[in-house]
Amino acid sequence: MSEDIKNAITDLGQTFNEFKKVNDQRLESIEKGEGTAYVDEKMTKLEAKMDSYEDMNQKLTTAEANAENIKSQLDELRTVVTRPNSGFESKQVDDYLNAFDTYCRKGLEGLDATEKKALTVSNDSTGGYLAPPEYVKELLKTITEMSPIRSISKIRSTSARSIQVPKREATFAAQWVSESGTRTESTPSYRVGLEELPAHELYALVDISEQDLEDSLFNLEAEMQSEFATQFAVAEGTSFVNGTSVGQPEGFLQNGSVGDLASGSNTAYDADDLIALVHSIKSDYSKNGTWVFNRNTLSNIRKLKDGAGQYVFQAGMSLQNGVTNTILGHPYVEATDMPNAAQDASMIAFGDFAKGYMIVDRIALAVLRDPFTQATTGNVRYIARKRVGGQVIMPEAIVKLTQKA
Repeated sequence: MSEDIKNAITDLGQTFNEFKKVNDQRLESIEKGEGTAYVDEKMTKLEAKMDSYEDMNQKLTTAEANAENIKSQLDELRTVVTRPNSGFESKQVDDYLNAFDTYCRKGLEGLDATEKKALTVSNDSTGGYLAPPEYVKELLKTITEMSPIRSISKIRSTSARSIQVPKREATFAAQWVSESGTRTESTPSYRVGLEELPAHELYALVDISEQDLEDSLFNLEAEMQSEFATQFAVAEGTSFVNGTSVGQPEGFLQNGSVGDLASGSNTAYDADDLIALVHSIKSDYSKNGTWVFNRNTLSNIRKLKDGAGQYVFQAGMSLQNGVTNTILGHPYVEATDMPNAAQDASMIAFGDFAKGYMIVDRIALAVLRDPFTQATTGNVRYIARKRVGGQVIMPEAIVKLTQKA
């Protein structure tokens, strides 16, 4: 484990301990009828700091950025302006480059009057060409949030249009009998059915001009591949949570057989509701259970205490299993498609999703490059498609908490 990760874990634990102390102060102030503005402000700052570690908690990845080297920029600039017929004289080039070099290293205050005169960037003919703006070959993109249901579900690939999974629908019960008693057929009888999961289709279509593909500094085809993958992940994540099962996967919140536990209040939920949720499914499911909710719900859960005054949220101290934090001893994932707390909203789900929900992959991301259909308009058409299915296969393994009295 790297030193940075160890430091992050330590800092997270310390931050959460401080968070608990401040929250206790807030609760005491509320009980005494005092104002909470000061502690609310501290809570907001501490919560923001804890949120900064959620990406590490959910996915242990890091990224590094590359810095541009001033010397290489100057070498490239020298190559351009010293070309034959470039319009610059050799001495003039040296003067301008030396001034530009000094400016890069020491700033404007490091230039003398002569150098400032030589390097007038507002006028191209007197140095502006030698101080060009830097074009960064990096596309700025807003964060795209998606529900990571695939990471906790059972996944199966198929080469058929759907898969059928045998499922026990009923079984008999053993009965006691005397030595000479009459044995009759056990009821109800053992019965097996089939659960069918069809593969539904996702698609996206984008037209890009031939000239844009030819002249762009970016590899637009690679960018489209990346964007197709991202947007397909967003769409399937949404359907795995709230899909209607009509032409798309079934969402576990939409399955009528999934257990539904009502909170004790139509305006809030408490630690007792979460404890009841854990114990409302069979033990084998519960011990492998995972919480699913959105980030706003996580913010609320961090403040909850059980009857013994213990916080249900615990900041973990090990990344060995890839998860740092737990709620009542169980890991959680943030699913942006889960609803916020509101009356009649099922904002929290808990269960063994590996046994309760199955995802079927028929066709992975496939992108067709079509240069013919839009040839008369100078465009190339990219058509992306994916076939994937998903539905609840064991409703008893999952339960949801709905905020209602």
